[in-house]
Amino acid sequence: MPDEIDLDSLDDQAFRRHIRAWLRPNYPEAWRFSDHELTARETMGWIRALNAKGWGAPGWPKEYGGMGLPPHRQVIFAEELALAGVSRAPEFGVAMVGPLLIQHGSDAQKAYFLPRILSGEILWCQGYSEPGSGSDLASLRTEAVRDGDDFIVNGQKIWTSFAHEADWIFMLVRTDKNAKPQEGISFLLADMKTPGIEVRPIVNIAGRHELNEVFFENVRVPAKNLVGPLNEGWTIAKSLLSFERITVGSPYMVALPLERLATLAAARGAFDDPAFVEKFTRLRLDMADLMATYVRYVDVLRRGGALGPDVSILKIVATETFQRITELALEIAAEPGAQAANVVAGNTETPVADQFFVSRPATIYAGSSEVQRNILAKAVLGLPS
Repeated sequence: MPDEIDLDSLDDQAFRRHIRAWLRPNYPEAWRFSDHELTARETMGWIRALNAKGWGAPGWPKEYGGMGLPPHRQVIFAEELALAGVSRAPEFGVAMVGPLLIQHGSDAQKAYFLPRILSGEILWCQGYSEPGSGSDLASLRTEAVRDGDDFIVNGQKIWTSFAHEADWIFMLVRTDKNAKPQEGISFLLADMKTPGIEVRPIVNIAGRHELNEVFFENVRVPAKNLVGPLNEGWTIAKSLLSFERITVGSPYMVALPLERLATLAAARGAFDDPAFVEKFTRLRLDMADLMATYVRYVDVLRRGGALGPDVSILKIVATETFQRITELALEIAAEPGAQAANVVAGNTETPVADQFFVSRPATIYAGSSEVQRNILAKAVLGLPS
């Protein structure tokens, strides 16, 4: 049933307690702290329960069915999800397409898509990366040519998460080959059932099928599915990047692996080794630094401020610390840690290999560490290109 409490009347701590009190008993126990991200298809019942509560879209305005939370409370909500062990694949519709449509979409696009995103009727995938155009999206080559009431799309996307489960794709396409790279890109929505779209699976190093290649061969997409003005897709896509970087730079992505490392180390007697203790202590200090920096940025959001390019530091520290934690866990787990099965540590099982595999691409997605360092060098330190 819908939430009967006015969340706006609660202070931050009371808000946190209220969210926690409902999440803990209502999220299925079998899914807590899963060793892999559960997909939207797997957890559709949970998505519907969130929507019935009115909590399906924390950042959307209330007029569109969202919670209307300010940015810092969206962060609190995300923290409580993490603390409750909620492990789900990103719902691109709620996190990305919905906010973009609310800000840039036509009235017809909002009326059709927003209710269907909330209900889970339409699931989305993101068509950004291409072969040779990952972090450098401005070099993308998938082309959309206007033909009457349609665009004809040809090209390829890669590393497309859950494209095999998605109903629709939102993508960046080149609509003006003669313009400067960033100025000739548009934002387009396409039904995945459209003739000419082919999805090919990519099985990752952990043996799971989450990623895909998506091919477009003379795919007709109605021009009414263009979001915002023609050739302004780059500006539209950038509008979510700052908030994305604080979410993917959350210390809560590091907290559980660090806790698992401590449990594993205690079971293996690693804390008797001074060399291990030094490495572990450094990781604990990195975690503390990350948390302090994260809290500072959350406070900026709480006060209604905007995040600057310096927020990129969060993504760098969080993902690289995550990798060092999983490397140390693999080291002390020895041969059993390199196997697919979980490693028994005390009364718990630790997915050592899975955590290691998951940590590898963390420094690449949502803007690689190299790109983040370039942003800091140019936009914060003022260094020359």
